[in-house]
Amino acid sequence: MKYDQFRTDIINAVKKFSLIKKSEKIRLISHYDADGLCSASQLISALNRNNRSYSLTIVPQLTEKEVIKLSSEKYKAYIFSDLGSGQIKYILKYLKNRKIFILDHHFIEKINQNKAVHINPHLYDIDGSEEISGSGVVYLFCKALNPKNRELCHLPIIGAIGDAQENSGFSGFNNEFLKEAVLLNKIKIKTSINWFGIETKPLFKLLAYDKDIFIPGVSGSESCAIQFLNQIQIKPKIKGDWVKYNQLDEKQKQRLITAIVMKRTNQKNPEDILGKRYILVEEQKNLPTRDAKEFSTLLNACGRMDAASLGIGACLNRDDLKQKAIKCMDQYRREIGNALRWYEENKDTKKIIKGKNYIILNTGNDIRYTIIGTLASIISNSNNFKQETYIISMGYTPDNIIKISIRKTGNIINSDLREILKEIVINIDDSEIGGHKNAAGGYVLKDKESEFIESVKKNLS
Repeated sequence: MKYDQFRTDIINAVKKFSLIKKSEKIRLISHYDADGLCSASQLISALNRNNRSYSLTIVPQLTEKEVIKLSSEKYKAYIFSDLGSGQIKYILKYLKNRKIFILDHHFIEKINQNKAVHINPHLYDIDGSEEISGSGVVYLFCKALNPKNRELCHLPIIGAIGDAQENSGFSGFNNEFLKEAVLLNKIKIKTSINWFGIETKPLFKLLAYDKDIFIPGVSGSESCAIQFLNQIQIKPKIKGDWVKYNQLDEKQKQRLITAIVMKRTNQKNPEDILGKRYILVEEQKNLPTRDAKEFSTLLNACGRMDAASLGIGACLNRDDLKQKAIKCMDQYRREIGNALRWYEENKDTKKIIKGKNYIILNTGNDIRYTIIGTLASIISNSNNFKQETYIISMGYTPDNIIKISIRKTGNIINSDLREILKEIVINIDDSEIGGHKNAAGGYVLKDKESEFIESVKKNLS
């Protein structure tokens, strides 16, 4: 019943949107992560098909300052995608007498919302952290606007992966979108070794450097990885080029899988090396856009490197922008490398504060503020801290405020990171937060830095 009502309200939202004159330019605001860029890409495609003009802005977070800036514009119709639910009080306060459409899946601020068309799964007791992402909500909206927009069904899958909603498969609406994408031959599901970068990295490098699949006597050494391949009669090179996994035939792949499992016999669950891959059928082989998980990383990279337009161009199948997006991802990886070096070099300095149940990474201006959440995520998955440890990262923005992110190690029972962060900043003036139960973030003023750190210590000790 709740799913039927959700679909009905999306159709009603589209009916209200269709009342807007075609001559009226639509203002689009979306989030800068993979889910937000997939949302924006679908809206662009759908509005183009609907013969509508638009203006798009991508933001790291929808702050009060950003909404005030929007209020000075002359647009009459706004669509907020993958954001807005947590900032609805600002939207209704500063964008009075405008037509407002919010297509989001983040937690909702409790306020009278009758003046906005607000589509969010949480309003229907549907889990927006697992069953549908922001780009999934947008997809349903676009498909209701015009059934031809079904061709976009692969984008909510990429967006959901970017928001960590894939766990050996999908649930809820996400699974429905996947079935649709398979039916339309947009996505092909394959089972293979659970390596990230399987489309783009040489096989010996996957063996040597993958962090999730440890292979005794192989992991950590390129020369041992090459020797291992020779031992199982798989050539590391063909015609001078390093062999990639997808160049192997099925017999070679099975021989490789068997050999890896045999090497791991003393590991816990030695056979646990396989996972699902979501192949984007229309994308070129050996590019990161071919694999949905790599595509989501590429989009996150573009957003965090202030190059969201390249990510959107990749989603809209612009080959020239895809190539630039891939270069952007290479730069992003270098930034991540710099951030990890910063972490190693500052482990024993005052910039990293360790408590019993938390660690605070106060990066200041040392690393790009848009990747402090990525840094926190990597550290939370590194197995360097005990289970039930909170990772809080901080970084200065160009606007003289502090971007904050919170992650957790392991599966902390009954832990909602957004609620925890909300409690931390509740008494800190002019602070703003957003996010999900598994990943949250926000902003505090720079002169509240010490106050924020003390509040973290108080609430998490």
